Amino acid sequence: MQTRQLGYTDLNLTTVGLGTWAMGGPWQHGWGPQDDGEAIGAILMALEKGVNWIDTAPIYGCGHSEELIAQALKQTSFKPLIATKCSLLWNEKREKINCLKKESIRKECHDSLKRLGVEVIDLYQMHWGEPDEDIEEAWEEMANLKKQGKVRHIGISNFKLEQIKRVQKIHPVASLQPLYSMFRRNIEDEFMAYCTENNIGLVTYSPMQRGLLTGKFTHEKLANLPPDDWRLQNIEFQEPRFSLILELVEKLKKIAERKAIPMSQLAISWVLRKKEVTAAIVGARSPSQIAETAGASDVELNAEDIDQIENRLAEYEEQLSLKEGKK
Repeated sequence: MQTRQLGYTDLNLTTVGLGTWAMGGPWQHGWGPQDDGEAIGAILMALEKGVNWIDTAPIYGCGHSEELIAQALKQTSFKPLIATKCSLLWNEKREKINCLKKESIRKECHDSLKRLGVEVIDLYQMHWGEPDEDIEEAWEEMANLKKQGKVRHIGISNFKLEQIKRVQKIHPVASLQPLYSMFRRNIEDEFMAYCTENNIGLVTYSPMQRGLLTGKFTHEKLANLPPDDWRLQNIEFQEPRFSLILELVEKLKKIAERKAIPMSQLAISWVLRKKEVTAAIVGARSPSQIAETAGASDVELNAEDIDQIENRLAEYEEQLSLKEGKK
């Protein structure tokens, strides 16, 4: 499995990392019910396939995702790199609360270390830069945690470019974690160039756009999603986009079939075609899912593949404009 160096750090990440958002189970932005055994199996399968790092966050299942990782690591001698986050707390209704006060950041780090069962966090990320006025306070505390040896490197997630520049003045940013997929490409405009110029690693999430680019979604599957699956609130899971996406995926499948790879690997390798991207965070809820997607690390798209994908995406955007323009 290919690896790339994360920005200026000494961390070499496999280009596919395991994402644990969905496996954490129910919360405000959960993906519905999750079997713990399947989740632990997915973690162990990822390691078996060569994935050397896991991305998580306390908010995923309100602490449960981190606990599952700890349980899985007790069953293997291999110790992967662990990336977790701070800044999102939760209330009794399992609803998220944004907090960037230094006392809270310090406590979150301590709690994550305990849940994960590790002595140091390899990459500690600010999950969201909200409230905006507190990001410097939180970043200073994260830098202190690094000095204390609680974390090895500090990064950010879901930041605006202006926010990155602000915290960069306090302590160098090791990594940025943004959303990046065939449907969400805004980081190509300024973020990629800025991160390259400043030696900031890019670990992108949702390369399969929350499952839509796996080739396994249908109208029936959408109708059977549990009511607490947050994806039902997402614009791509609503009409007219959902039907147009299904049509697009059928066209993209032909490219994947020509390369003898699953549609999911095509979506992930498309993200990894950009050398500015250090790695893609690939979510999984079962061993079979990560067993299928891990191989994307070694898939190379040639110029013809990329051109064909771009043509299909352009057709989709044109059809979407026509559909939404009629509203």
